[in-house]
Amino acid sequence: MNFLSVGDIVGKAGLDAVKAHLSELKEKYAIDFTIINGENAADGMGITKNILYELYSLGVDCVTMGNHTWGKKDIFSFIEEEERLIRPANYAEGVPGKGSVVLPCKGKKIGVINLIGRVNTGGSYDSPFDAADREIEKLKRFGADVIIVDFHAEATAEKIAMGYYLKEKANIVFGTHTHVQTADEKIYETGMGYITDIGMTGPKNSIIGMEYEAAMKRFLTQIPERYSCATGESMLNAVVFHFDENTRRVTKIERIQR
Repeated sequence: MNFLSVGDIVGKAGLDAVKAHLSELKEKYAIDFTIINGENAADGMGITKNILYELYSLGVDCVTMGNHTWGKKDIFSFIEEEERLIRPANYAEGVPGKGSVVLPCKGKKIGVINLIGRVNTGGSYDSPFDAADREIEKLKRFGADVIIVDFHAEATAEKIAMGYYLKEKANIVFGTHTHVQTADEKIYETGMGYITDIGMTGPKNSIIGMEYEAAMKRFLTQIPERYSCATGESMLNAVVFHFDENTRRVTKIERIQR
């Protein structure tokens, strides 16, 4: 089986990039299951129901979120009913939505978990490591054949630690949030595939998706400045994980930039 993970969609440019490239990528790499991080899809902050359904129509199987899950308040009206939309599992108990899901694919059950890091992510979250254990046990009870984790975190060290922590518990672990694709993809001796960050899908000429003028002003003056999504040429970052169903090992990882 081949799994495609598409980096954080940022605004209209990100959605345009998905429209332009997803079909071609799915055909070229014989993709069976596609995951996209959508927490920045709506003007860089959150997601709307219309965008979510557009992603579904383009062939996305599961949408994960992150620290901007609640960026668009109307998410509260649909997050509970959307089976294929998940938010970080280590949010506090009682938060709407769910942190994992099991979805069918070619006669198999694909389990996907969303987690958020606790280092410099701007919130107070439960332990992502404890949440990972809890959600993995849940997915196993539901009969998941493959377990995939999107760890939405700022610190590379925290992401790498999660990779080591889950190398005998999950099949694929990838990082999101920092919007810059890393070149450290690896396959552990256990067969788990890992990469620290799959990158960003959004405006190419930007500072991680935002207009560079506002970001530069913040860096140069330390004066707060409202961010806005950049426009213009778009880019897509993604990763393909090739998975052998018989050995339950990732056999190859390919980084993609369009």
